[in-house]
Amino acid sequence: MGNLIVFLANMFPAIDFESETTLVENGLLDSLDLFGLIAALEQEYNVSIPMEEISPKNFNSVMGISSLITRLSGSGE
Repeated sequence: MGNLIVFLANMFPAIDFESETTLVENGLLDSLDLFGLIAALEQEYNVSIPMEEISPKNFNSVMGISSLITRLSGSGE
């Protein structure tokens, strides 16, 4: 998960991904941020994120994003 935190911090340097657990709920990531993040995650982790997986549950925390990548790739980072 450390590589994912570095990846996210490079994309959004103003967010403390190590402690923040409500990225979507607190408005730290808005819909435009999410679409950019999804495209970057798909490229970085060689996964395809289907529309049904785009939900606050999967993007509200680093743990949620990590779990999503793990599920979609079969290996995670």
